[in-house]
Amino acid sequence: MTRAVPVPPQAAAGSPSPITTLDAWRRARERAALDPDGTWLAETLTRLAWITPPTRGLDGSFDTIADGPVAWFADGVLNASASCVDQHLPERADQTAILWEGDEPGDVRTLTYAELHRAVCQAAHALVSLGVKPGERVVIYMGMVPEAAVAMLACARVGAIHSVVFGGFSADALRDRVLDCGAQLVITQDEGRRGGRSVPLKQTVDRALRGLDDVARVLVVRRTQAEVSWVDGRDIAWDDALAGQPDTFDPVPRGAEDPLFILYTSGSTGRPKGLVHTTAGYLTWASYTHERVFDLRPGDVFGCLADVGWITGHSYIVYGPLVNGTTTVMFESTPLYPGPDRYWDVIARHRLTHLYTAPTALRTLAAHGADPVRAHDLSSLRVLGTVGEPIDPETWRWYHDVVGASRCMVVDTWWQTETGGVCISPISPVTPMKPGWATRPLPGIEPVLVDEAGRTLRGPAEGRLCLAFPWPGIARTVWGDHDRYVATYFSTYRPWYFTGDGCQRD
Repeated sequence: MTRAVPVPPQAAAGSPSPITTLDAWRRARERAALDPDGTWLAETLTRLAWITPPTRGLDGSFDTIADGPVAWFADGVLNASASCVDQHLPERADQTAILWEGDEPGDVRTLTYAELHRAVCQAAHALVSLGVKPGERVVIYMGMVPEAAVAMLACARVGAIHSVVFGGFSADALRDRVLDCGAQLVITQDEGRRGGRSVPLKQTVDRALRGLDDVARVLVVRRTQAEVSWVDGRDIAWDDALAGQPDTFDPVPRGAEDPLFILYTSGSTGRPKGLVHTTAGYLTWASYTHERVFDLRPGDVFGCLADVGWITGHSYIVYGPLVNGTTTVMFESTPLYPGPDRYWDVIARHRLTHLYTAPTALRTLAAHGADPVRAHDLSSLRVLGTVGEPIDPETWRWYHDVVGASRCMVVDTWWQTETGGVCISPISPVTPMKPGWATRPLPGIEPVLVDEAGRTLRGPAEGRLCLAFPWPGIARTVWGDHDRYVATYFSTYRPWYFTGDGCQRD
């Protein structure tokens, strides 16, 4: 069902007010449930740089998902890179946008918002000169270097759809993804660096592309200056492609529901499943959850120490923080290189206000005890986050008591590649914490707990987690196979979205 609603008056008055109490959080959830169109129009109009502001909220529903994807803000026009970079230039041009910590301690680069804008525009010109057009797919197979974020934003600026493939994936996995999305350009590095070792990224690309004549160009970032094989007429150095390019590029207008990126889920059997995230709904959800969950404040240095090859890196290294005008950290190395204090050294040197990492990393670090933590000044930290898996209460307490010195909020976030951003989490600083529990759903998220037969479970229970109503950040479809999307997520407990996860409610 299509609903057209007027632009909410609060949108013109600035961003909706901060949430500082649990009662205010409950009221925000009630507003989102009773008036989803008004709620999310107000958020998107204050967060994103719209060319044509939308007047429509949600089109479609889970009941009609088999007929086509849901849509949010479908009559609006924008460009993602303008929301991430251009809108901050008047006030934040000289603020650090990306703070990069390389594999070796103290190997640091920074890009201000003005410098990021210049790099993205030059890269956009380079992509166009190589024949990239709006709607075409570009595969990015890189390590954690600033050029990876620049490449993502440059694709968005020219209207191309990027698909980032984790730099640890094999040549076969990379080939499958290139074939599935029909990419004609791949962006990579000569080598990556991780934990003191070189990662042969270009070599892997060469193996993946053997016999694939459709890939006309490979852009290569020189990270280590290692000698790599070179295909004349196909391969071009990143610096050469950007050299002499103009430092302005008008963003290509895109519809709100035009795809921004394809991200393939890992670990499943059969053909890769490319989840499609569209422009406006995804950006709105990533920026909203980044600000609300993590109690974002001016001057924060946000340290999501993940990889852009995963959705965590998309949403909380690149898109969420940059839409919000934050300083975001890109970390190339590992928690244990060159020693078990690497995280704590990074936090102390760069005065990180947030640490967002996986419980697996925390368990590994906890095994080394408290001394490596206490050797560094972590007083800048305000919020600690976990992502990717449940955190056990023992690790949660170590994180809270040792890393956070019992003064930092811990936000244990539950979400998925498919959700685009956090869906269930404590909200810093208002939600009472419970070790090992993700606590409460965010506004717009309507969880339903069911048994194996699909019967709704109420009160304290353990069962299967479904979500009952579309939120702006939900992946719209599987690339080239909407029937597979419907069968995977909506056929088990229709018409609800089945997460595939179990859940306990206390």
